[in-house]
Amino acid sequence: MRLCDLGLSIEGTALKRRIDRLHAELRRAGLVFRPYVYLSNDWFTPEGSTGFAVPFYLAHRRLVQLEHAQMFEAEGSTHEWCMKLLRHEAAHAMDNAYHLHRRADWRRTFGNYSAPYRSAYQVRPTSKHYVQHLGAWYAQSHPAEDYAESFAVWLAPNSRWQKVYEGWPARKKLQQLDKMLRDIGDLPPPVRTRDRAESLPQLRTTLREHYRNKQASYGTQQPWRHDRELRMVFDEPATTTRRERAATFLRNERVELRTKVSALTGQYRYVVDQAIDAMTVRCRELDLRLSRPRDQSRLGAAVLTTMVTLALSRGHKPRFRR
Repeated sequence: MRLCDLGLSIEGTALKRRIDRLHAELRRAGLVFRPYVYLSNDWFTPEGSTGFAVPFYLAHRRLVQLEHAQMFEAEGSTHEWCMKLLRHEAAHAMDNAYHLHRRADWRRTFGNYSAPYRSAYQVRPTSKHYVQHLGAWYAQSHPAEDYAESFAVWLAPNSRWQKVYEGWPARKKLQQLDKMLRDIGDLPPPVRTRDRAESLPQLRTTLREHYRNKQASYGTQQPWRHDRELRMVFDEPATTTRRERAATFLRNERVELRTKVSALTGQYRYVVDQAIDAMTVRCRELDLRLSRPRDQSRLGAAVLTTMVTLALSRGHKPRFRR
């Protein structure tokens, strides 16, 4: 079935109720701006648009299940996750509506909006110059994302950002953003658009093609170069023939490893699963065995999975919301 033939609508869904909640949060924050939302194949805000797209699977429970089956996760499928993403995208739409990034105080606070988006970004995990919101230190990826993440934290009900970020340079950014939003909060937006780039009715690809393309965009073929690291975690069969096979261990730990490493690295679970699959195949070829207690083996496997995942993901775009 083609995406355009799915016959989906936001009305009457949990997604609609969450969008209504987003609008209520904007109203309570004293903002008159209301972004429009439409279905597409991913989360994104088109350049210059005052609305944004959400993935089609959020409009139907069975499609959420299909997304999980194909990609091992469905971004925004829980209430809390969806609200975080809605607030983030609303920030980009509001920036477009008011040209916030053209303000001198915006540039002083967040940096150069026209800086290029890079295929990867250097993370400083201990930095207190950025808020923590979507994970993977996403605010550090680009000034526009620093602003959007800060806006989402500012907007969230009961976020207590003034106390949570007390003593952080990030709190000064939130305070500056608070001033900007109070300046324009009750003003009608000078830009209003109704465009719906790549909206669901325009998408002629089938579900099968969509997921093949999506998986291909996350995956890549890299030569295997990690035998030495595997042997640091597991042992050769000659010394531990009666121990559990490493391939069996990795297969049994796959779900937990996939979840933890995805959260740690910010990579999609599908990419992490590819790393685990490559490790499992090579462990089977070398007939490696467990030589340590299971807790130690889990820790070693998690470290190695993280390393292999990052190697596989080189050259991939990170989870940019734009």
